Amino acid sequence: MVGVRLPEDLEKRLDNLAAMTHRPKSYYLKESLKLYLDEFEDIYSAITEYEQQKKDGTLVTYTMDELEKRHGL
Repeated sequence: MVGVRLPEDLEKRLDNLAAMTHRPKSYYLKESLKLYLDEFEDIYSAITEYEQQKKDGTLVTYTMDELEKRHGL
């Protein structure tokens, strides 16, 4: 269980959305958190992989010209 204090403007928006859709506020909080976590887990996973490849010397990079030629742009 997690307790959160929201700024008044967010609380009001959440209240309005819940009232319009007849869903509990907790539904939107859970859905929002899932989306946020999915996005940030992906970002930090990519950063970690990048740093590891850089450290290991296995990072492969391309110039913009190489990418354009490779993808026919």
